Amino acid sequence: MTAVLEELGPAAVARWVQVSLDVLTAHREELDRLNVFPVPDADTGRNLLDTLYAAAGTGETLGALARGATLGARGNSGMVLSQLLRGLAESSGRHATADARWLCDGLDLGAGYARAAFAVPVDGTALSVLAAAAAGAAA
Repeated sequence: MTAVLEELGPAAVARWVQVSLDVLTAHREELDRLNVFPVPDADTGRNLLDTLYAAAGTGETLGALARGATLGARGNSGMVLSQLLRGLAESSGRHATADARWLCDGLDLGAGYARAAFAVPVDGTALSVLAAAAAGAAA
């Protein structure tokens, strides 16, 4: 039986970041090929990875990760990631446990923050992916 986390303490956050870095590293080139908007500069995977590295160097709380990602965001995809982390961090302050309600709230907040971060948000981008993840989690 798999244990369910009751909270995202420093050890769990550090492990989540490391696994995320490993997965982004393994799929960076594939993510780069998905990049077509606003210009097909093939850097989505690299920008996500650089942004998460910037976040990882700031601490092991969701709030620290969100601040680090915002300060080190690269490209549009990095900004979306930073705002997702911001939403998760804010949600962690609203919920006593890291449960499904926390995740749904964090995804929803992150999707809203990410959309608001762009002067002209464009559907069909990472903004839409994050909004669909939030809607799917809520369903």
